[in-house]
Amino acid sequence: MTQTAFRLPLRPLVLAITLAAALSAGCASTATGDTARAERTGDTAAADAAPFLDAAIAGAWRDPKNVARDGFRHPRETLLFFGVEPDHAVIEITPGGSGWYAEILAPYLREDGRYIAAMVDPAALPEGRSRDYQQNGLNSLKTRLAAHPAQFDQAQFALFDPKVPQFAAPGSVDAVLTFRNVHNWTGGGLAEGYFKAFHAALKPGGTLGVVEHRAKPGTDAETMRKSGYLTEELVIKLATDAGFVLDARSEVNANPKDDTDHPNGVWTLPPSNRHDAEDAEQYRAIGESDRMTLRFRKPAA
Repeated sequence: MTQTAFRLPLRPLVLAITLAAALSAGCASTATGDTARAERTGDTAAADAAPFLDAAIAGAWRDPKNVARDGFRHPRETLLFFGVEPDHAVIEITPGGSGWYAEILAPYLREDGRYIAAMVDPAALPEGRSRDYQQNGLNSLKTRLAAHPAQFDQAQFALFDPKVPQFAAPGSVDAVLTFRNVHNWTGGGLAEGYFKAFHAALKPGGTLGVVEHRAKPGTDAETMRKSGYLTEELVIKLATDAGFVLDARSEVNANPKDDTDHPNGVWTLPPSNRHDAEDAEQYRAIGESDRMTLRFRKPAA
C-alpha cells in the first residue's frame, strides 16, 4: 500500500480534528504546554505531525479500556514532548499484552517510520511463572495486533534476554520509549544493562523517553523497591551513567493527588486496584500514579 493510499482514509479524520481545534475553545486550550512551546520555538515538525498523531489516538481500532485511560496517560502530549515523528524508527520497551501505546504508535509510524515492540524472550527464562507471564504477554500483544492488520501489519517484534538486552542494531533507531517499566528492573539489578542497551540502539542525537512512577525526593532504596515508585534522581543517574544527557522534563503526567503512600504501593491505585473493596472510591478519586516524564538525548557523535 502506498503512502497516499494510507493517508486518504485518515485524512478526513485529520481534517476534522484540525478544524475542531481551530473552532473549539475547549480543544484549542489543549494546544498549550509542550505543543504550543514547540510551535513558538519554530519546531514545526512536531506541530505538523500532531494532526496525524491525533488521528491515531482517535482510531476506532483502539480498545475502549485503553481509551478510558487517556486522561491519565496523556498520549498526545507525551509523544509530542518526546518528539516522535511519523518517519522515526521507534522501539517501545516491553509494551505489555494490552498494547496501550502500541495501538497508537504502530499506525502512526506505519507508512514512513517503524514501530518495534521489544519483548522479553520467554525462551531466555527458566521454566516457571516468569516465563509463562512473558509468554502470555507476548501472545496477547501478537493477537491484539493481528486483529487489525490494516493498522498493525508493519509492526515488528524484537525479543531479548533481560540479562544481556539488545534491542536493535547499534545506532539504528531514532527513539526508545519506556512507560512505567524502570521500577521492574531496579529490584532485579537489571536497570544498568537496559539503559546501556538503549544507548547502544539509538542513533547519535536520538531520544530516550521515560515515564515512571515518581517517589518523593530522598525516598530510600528499600521503599522504592517495595512501592514501585522511583525518585527522579535515580532514573536520571541510570540514564546519565549510561551516557545520556537529560534534555527536558515535563509535568504532563503529574498527579498532585497522589501522595505515593499506599498500603500496596503504586499497585493500590488504578489500574491495578489492589485494595479492599470499601476503599475503592478513595483510590478512584486519586486516580493513577504521579509520574515523571523525562526526555534524554544520546549525544551526537
